[in-house]
Amino acid sequence: MTRRVAIVGVGLTSPRPVTPEVSYREMIYDAAVRAYDDAGVAPKDIDAFTCCSEDLTEGTSIFDEYTPDQLGAAQKPVHTICGDGIHGILAAWMQVKTGLLDVVVVEAHSKASNLLTKDHVLHYAMDPIYNRPLGYSPQAIAGMEMRRWLHESGNTVEDCAAVVVKNRANALQNPGGAHAAQLTVEDVLRSEKTFDPLTHLQAAGFSDGACVFVLASEERAARMKGRPIWIAGGGWCNDTPWIENREWGRAIYAEKSAAMAYKQAGVRSPAKEIDLFEIDDSYAFKELQHMEALDLCRKGESGRMTRLGETAAGSDLPVNLSGGSLGLGLLLDAAGAFRAAEVVTQLRGEAGRRQVEDARRGLAMGWRGVPTASGAVVILEN
Repeated sequence: MTRRVAIVGVGLTSPRPVTPEVSYREMIYDAAVRAYDDAGVAPKDIDAFTCCSEDLTEGTSIFDEYTPDQLGAAQKPVHTICGDGIHGILAAWMQVKTGLLDVVVVEAHSKASNLLTKDHVLHYAMDPIYNRPLGYSPQAIAGMEMRRWLHESGNTVEDCAAVVVKNRANALQNPGGAHAAQLTVEDVLRSEKTFDPLTHLQAAGFSDGACVFVLASEERAARMKGRPIWIAGGGWCNDTPWIENREWGRAIYAEKSAAMAYKQAGVRSPAKEIDLFEIDDSYAFKELQHMEALDLCRKGESGRMTRLGETAAGSDLPVNLSGGSLGLGLLLDAAGAFRAAEVVTQLRGEAGRRQVEDARRGLAMGWRGVPTASGAVVILEN
């Protein structure tokens, strides 16, 4: 597969904790209009559509039937991915790269504010025989994983709190920073205990939002309005769904996803060859765990690097300059899409006060969240 594929258009709505005045259809339409204008295309120019949605959280069976109208996708192929937005980007990338299609649109969204009992809904993702009958919150899995990972890696709860401080401060530079704040490590550690050692501020709050991408082959991209950002490599991995059988001290899904992406992009030393990283931080410890899984540092060093400012704005290894999910809010299956959108914005030189100087290559990584062990990585370059 030698065909080059580019992201030529991006449109997104600004993340917000609650959006009672708009429906998910209106949010998707808004993002789509912006993406099509960015790329200089109309729905008639698009060959197919990829939507990222989960019936479980949408509350509607066969949810892909509820997305074509607002995308202009009536009577056209719609490929639904029950996964993170980066899974959707990679699915569309393969459709174009293989020559099957020339222009594909990817959509991902979150209407988290419609879910009044989020943990009760998520409970249905637990194994129905061994885990669900125990009646505990799925969020407890994050607490248990955090405890084990801290024990094995040598990182500390103070290191995790430093991630929250950094990302929510970064969000102050982002117009979409719905959860932006100036905090201290003490503020984070003193916040309400949830599932030890997690505290309330170490888990990303939810946000609503929508994101749409236009992907095109090199030939078609040359005739479009949008500045192309090329997909250099991608990877994905689903670790075991059995929580009893996981290696709790590692994020294997991230390790294997990154290895696949690095091989395709020809990356040998990611910390030196990639200019910025937007990686999942649904929980503060996950940013540190994912840094180590992506081979950005040695095991046990991610926390120290964060505390010393080595992943902050202006550093050689900036991580989550957008604010991440901790700063923008957790956007369900659109979380990874917003990470990728930030990389595109940076590589186009359009990130404003948070812009990385001379950024040429960036990485976005998404995780589906508890109770899954499913992740995906995409490497983009200009």
